Amino acid sequence: MLFDMDGTIVDSDAVVARTWLRWSRLRGVDHAHVMRVTPGRPARETIPELAPWLSPDEQAADAAALLDLERADVDGVVATHGAHDLLRALDEWGVPWAVVTSSDRPLALVRLAAAGIAPPPVLVTISEVERAKPHPEGYLSAAGQLGVDPATTLVVEDAPAGVLAGRSAGSLVAGLRGVPGADFDVPDLPALHALLSPANGKLSVRVPS
Repeated sequence: MLFDMDGTIVDSDAVVARTWLRWSRLRGVDHAHVMRVTPGRPARETIPELAPWLSPDEQAADAAALLDLERADVDGVVATHGAHDLLRALDEWGVPWAVVTSSDRPLALVRLAAAGIAPPPVLVTISEVERAKPHPEGYLSAAGQLGVDPATTLVVEDAPAGVLAGRSAGSLVAGLRGVPGADFDVPDLPALHALLSPANGKLSVRVPS
């Protein structure tokens, strides 16, 4: 089972909004537009799209500064509803799972710690891939490290870029809170948990009709 991090197992919405609000004010970019463009994607890719008038060096500096701000701010960062219960169940069932995130590794570790989630053995961040979501590289890498066929994995996502990445990897994708493009939708992790059952170290998923 492959999880996105922010908005999926970690609720970091408040700090993400605060950080991007500071940047949007600094650069004169509409904050609402920023929050439509950035979910599920790294700043190194979205800033050039949002502020093409900046030089490449300025864009890179802004992306680095954003990461520094996010690493230093864990106020309000918690596990999403049902995350601990679902991850505990997967461990008890012997079902391997991984996290695939557009955060870099230091930020991912900071947020997982703030949420009380131990880093899984397979954690794929933007630090380890060349191509970010919506490219499937992250999910393909995670499946490979787990030793499973991507087509046999369930991806859990809350952002369009991540959904596309999971679908492109050949995985079944569960979308949270109505994110478009997923194979099926659930309102939250407890609802997803209710659709899962163990079968000899594998998962059976009852896909809603």
